[in-house]
Amino acid sequence: MEEEWITEYQAYLKYERQYSADTVKAYSADIADFCKFLSENGGAASFAAVTADDVHVYMSYLYEKQYQESTVSRMVSGLRSFYRYLLKNDLVKEDPFVYVQLKHHPRALPHFFYEKEMNALFAATQGDSETDLRDNALLETLYATGMRVSECTGLSMQDIDFGNRAMLLHGKGKKDRYVPFGNYCSDALQRYFAEARTPLMAKYQHEHSSVFVNHYGEPLTPAGITYILNQIVKRSTLHTTIHPHELRHTFATHLMNNGADLRAVQELLGHSSLSTTQIYTHVTTESLQENYRKFFPRA
Repeated sequence: MEEEWITEYQAYLKYERQYSADTVKAYSADIADFCKFLSENGGAASFAAVTADDVHVYMSYLYEKQYQESTVSRMVSGLRSFYRYLLKNDLVKEDPFVYVQLKHHPRALPHFFYEKEMNALFAATQGDSETDLRDNALLETLYATGMRVSECTGLSMQDIDFGNRAMLLHGKGKKDRYVPFGNYCSDALQRYFAEARTPLMAKYQHEHSSVFVNHYGEPLTPAGITYILNQIVKRSTLHTTIHPHELRHTFATHLMNNGADLRAVQELLGHSSLSTTQIYTHVTTESLQENYRKFFPRA
């Protein structure tokens, strides 16, 4: 297959579309999987020669592998994007994926934590040690802003404006946005800076501007944040697992359940499409019970 086309496409995604390194990697993996399938199954030897029949057989192969429908949808989306690029640059005459119809499946509701569960997590971060102060500030920040884990690891000291109670977050595609934060988050951060981060930075002679650091004063990684959150859960009264993105879901869900405007939530989350934010319009069991008790005469 035309390796130079793939290289040019990767550059297009990175520099023109400003996609993240992870997205470029995922799209490239989809193309590589398709090329491998064609090679091993006697398919077309070039992207320009791929036909609708090749794609039909490939789709059957994906479903036979019993991939989740969401995975198949993502892989096809990546290949469609690639062929749109090839068409735009007159490298192929037609898109063999244009007639692919994917199975429709209901969108799963996002997992989130109830307010009582969040209180249990915050209780597990109470303490005076450097680790406790860091964990509390991290949890408060993720919950107070709904930021992505990549935005958290990329957060710098200069991005936090305590005077206006707002943070500058650097989102996907280099789309920046300001997100407010409240008293709990502000107090937790300032105590963490004074009693944990500053001593650690001095002890290990670091001078970087990353907000959250490990016990050696080095910037936290996404894996490090996930590990810390799991340790918080283990210290709490909860019997569950946690992923940083679930705190983002929790932030949005709590806003919506307390009457926030959908477009305001969209801006706070940094979603480019309102349809993406609409998954948070679900009603919690807690809210249903409250309304049932309030309005049903024999509740």
